[in-house]
Amino acid sequence: MQQTYIRAARAGDDDVLARLDRENWSTVHSVQPRPAPPHEPFFSERFGPRDHLVAEVEGRIVGYIRLGFPTPLAVNAHVRQILGFVVAEETRGKGVGRELIRAVVAEARRQGARRLTLRVLGHNTPARTLYESEGFVTEGVLPGEFLLDGQYVDDVLMGRTL
Repeated sequence: MQQTYIRAARAGDDDVLARLDRENWSTVHSVQPRPAPPHEPFFSERFGPRDHLVAEVEGRIVGYIRLGFPTPLAVNAHVRQILGFVVAEETRGKGVGRELIRAVVAEARRQGARRLTLRVLGHNTPARTLYESEGFVTEGVLPGEFLLDGQYVDDVLMGRTL
């Protein structure tokens, strides 16, 4: 695998990131309906390029991670949450996701956060294993929170101190 380069997203990445979402959508990691072309813009008023880090391999975007606030409350401003995370199927298991996680941890620290949290579907074992290997611990489970493909799936809440 070639070197992974992590950078801040740019406005011009919109189409590539929307396509990455469409091509890698699965109920293993998403509770949202499958995105379909023509797509809504990837970036929105709520989440713009400033909220995303992207992974490039050989100049091609192969993943992204979205960092934001879990709530708009001032008393919660010391916490950041991973609110989106996609790695292209063909690059999974090659360290791209790990590089994105490490970069988002560094970015959350740079922003002054003291905690980083996320939510992951209970049946997404590869993601949960990755998060645990990077210092995240399970802090709660909402049993059977989602009905996906006819099966009830847990919503697992994970976090770590920065």
